[in-house]
Amino acid sequence: MVEKLLDKAWPAAFALFLALAALPSLVFLVLVLLGYLPLYPALLAWGVCAAVGGTFSILLGRDLVVMTRLVRALRLAPGTLPSETMLLVPGMRQLGQEAIRLIHAERLSRARQLAIAAEDRALVERLPDPLLKLDEDSKILWRNDSALSAFGGEMAALLRHPDVRDALAEAAEIKVAVRREVVLSVPVARDLDVTMIPVGGPVYMLVNDRTHERALEKMRADFVANASHELRTPLASLIGFIETLRGPAADDPEAQERFLGIMAEQAARMQRVIADLLNLSRIEITEHSPPKELVNLPPLLERIVAGMEPMLKANDSRLEVEVPADLPKVPADADQLTQVFVNLLDNALKYGKRGGVIKLTASVAPDTRFEPGGVAISVADDGIGIPREHIPRLTERFYRVDKGRSRAIGGTGLGLAIVKHVVNRHRGRLLVESEAGKGSVFTIWLPGRGG
Repeated sequence: MVEKLLDKAWPAAFALFLALAALPSLVFLVLVLLGYLPLYPALLAWGVCAAVGGTFSILLGRDLVVMTRLVRALRLAPGTLPSETMLLVPGMRQLGQEAIRLIHAERLSRARQLAIAAEDRALVERLPDPLLKLDEDSKILWRNDSALSAFGGEMAALLRHPDVRDALAEAAEIKVAVRREVVLSVPVARDLDVTMIPVGGPVYMLVNDRTHERALEKMRADFVANASHELRTPLASLIGFIETLRGPAADDPEAQERFLGIMAEQAARMQRVIADLLNLSRIEITEHSPPKELVNLPPLLERIVAGMEPMLKANDSRLEVEVPADLPKVPADADQLTQVFVNLLDNALKYGKRGGVIKLTASVAPDTRFEPGGVAISVADDGIGIPREHIPRLTERFYRVDKGRSRAIGGTGLGLAIVKHVVNRHRGRLLVESEAGKGSVFTIWLPGRGG
């Protein structure tokens, strides 16, 4: 290391030697030529001066190389010191010590800045609200974890929204924060508050998802409206029967028994309606947030089929199951999927032929009706079928093709509405195929883990 250092120091040392020894040598030469100094004493004196100047030049040249490295480290890499920091010339030694102190101070300052930047980055990463850093062309430069989990594959639809693009352009132009209310309609409706914050060149987009709050408000209004509408008839029946039992049928045991049976049916119907309304409202509140847990479908469908056996026996119906054991796992809510397939199988039992055949099939085979990579599960019956004009409205709340039969078999008119909203939450699709008198096929398509 010392040899390498001296190799690099010799050009500076030679220059210093020339600067230090040139004038004394010239003076000695003039004095000898003019006869003021004898030759040999002059040569001896000149040799001593040259030796001292050469030694000092080497030491000073070496220290200059060390100082150069210290200054370069301060400029380029204050986190690391050169391997050689010892300075030999006294004046240079103090200067080197100050340079080392400056490097240490710069190192501490940079470490503090990095720590503060890391804390700020961690804080931004852990923000509950989505935050994105965009350039002027709406390209994502950075996004936090909340943005990724909240939007995922829907990020492009958000950034293409006209209101978002207008807010970004306005914020970039006027250099102040711009706020917009944005409604996304696909794949599910979402109410968002978007704030564009320009910071120099890039613009930060802060998104506050108000879907949950708006859904709660809508849920309250819809629940009151639907409950008051659907419960009005059974409640009026109950009131009428109570008045009859208190009056004309007060002493008629047969009428009392018959009326109490009807009242129990009406009360049970009201209970089912309220339970389905509450369940539907809970599903709608979380509809904007797709499930992330991976679910293995074959065991889930096997449990559902086992639970349907008593009803199949009571109806003398047969259930044919074709579900491959190697179906890929899909992101899903197991409880909600259970509710979907129980509803579809229950409908197949209610509206299929007594003693008929119900088919439950699942497949990952390519199907041109759906995007590739998902799983399609179908429930088919051989019942009365559904007239074509009714199919588009099947998933509306309380819509019934045959109102009398639906109420007679205990339907609330909410089953397929629940199915639709669960499928929407899973970012899937519901396909209904039916003809009057030829049965119906309900197909649920669920995207794979990359969907």
